[in-house]
Amino acid sequence: MTETAPPPDRSRRTRARLAARTLRTDRWWVGPLLTALGLAAFVGYATVRVFQQDHYWVPEYHYLTPFYSPCLSASCAPGSAVFGTLPWVFPWFLPYALVSLPFLLLFRFTCYYYRKAYYRAFWQSPPACAVREPHAGYTGESRLPLLGQNLHRYFFYVAVLISLVNTYDAAAALAHGVGLGGLILLANVVLLWCYTLSCHSCRHVIGGRLRSFRKHPLRYRLWTWVSALNSRHMLFAWITLGTLVLTDMYVLLVSSGTIADPRILH
Repeated sequence: MTETAPPPDRSRRTRARLAARTLRTDRWWVGPLLTALGLAAFVGYATVRVFQQDHYWVPEYHYLTPFYSPCLSASCAPGSAVFGTLPWVFPWFLPYALVSLPFLLLFRFTCYYYRKAYYRAFWQSPPACAVREPHAGYTGESRLPLLGQNLHRYFFYVAVLISLVNTYDAAAALAHGVGLGGLILLANVVLLWCYTLSCHSCRHVIGGRLRSFRKHPLRYRLWTWVSALNSRHMLFAWITLGTLVLTDMYVLLVSSGTIADPRILH
């Protein structure tokens, strides 16, 4: 009898073995480098602003930066806490938007696109196609802490609720008259909705687990719309990082008196 080889042990996963550091001849490192710089710049700016606890509210026009929405500290500026506050003053190391920010960060951190971006840019897993990886072993997202990436679908539901809060903020600003700041808040929230609804989890919620779209024409129509947005998910992921910074910076400048807000309709 001919002996058969034993099945491979799939419990031990190894990286692809390349004899050379890379088989690429182009500047493959530019993409991961720019991604790392872009993400680091956003995280750095957002961290400073979240813990600054100042210049986040313009009472005359009802401008509230997304980084502080909803404002929950008892020390929030008068009028900024439209949904009420908790009965204590937050210390400096707690963000005023204590409820929303952690979930928004987790929603982005576990996003399918952002996983690809920071895996390559920071963890170098992999840094690029046909480039040797520095890690000997590979467990994927089957073990802690990366096992928590599977919670992305649940963070999506919270992100939808927070997007509704941001929508209220933009609508409240426009209800106090139309100014450049109100239009910036509106544009930001529209793009945030595009990013949120283009999420893979949203696509699964609408069209997943259906045996046939024939019996669900409305869900099929919604699924096609979300699928069209999904094809631009990476684009919205980067655009919204920029609009969040732009919106926050504009509110900061108006709130601090550095610039005046041009009014279009009073």
